[in-house]
Amino acid sequence: MPRYELCVILKAMQRPETAAVLRRTVETLFERGAVVRSLENLGERRLPYKISKHNCRHTHGGYFSIDFHASPNIVSELLDHLERDVDVLRPTVLKKDAEVSEAQGCGLQNEKAKGATSR
Repeated sequence: MPRYELCVILKAMQRPETAAVLRRTVETLFERGAVVRSLENLGERRLPYKISKHNCRHTHGGYFSIDFHASPNIVSELLDHLERDVDVLRPTVLKKDAEVSEAQGCGLQNEKAKGATSR
């Protein structure tokens, strides 16, 4: 199963309400067969622009990141579900790349190794 990152902006709420929304979101992932690796709170901050969602204008939101493994065919269904959630302002799913090994990466160490072997 590929690895994904779900980035969500939730409307500004008190801690218990925020926890309930995150619980709902993670349970939705579990119901669809996903394996959640981590959940990270990125903090509450002012939005870069006003977001109108469900007949309300929002200027602040809570940013969260959920790292998970799931089948590719559930991603569109998950986004559709989150778009209908009244507490979620902006859901985004990103596919995470496989880890880059040192041999594939670029950098000073690789350049030094190439220079040493070509001499």
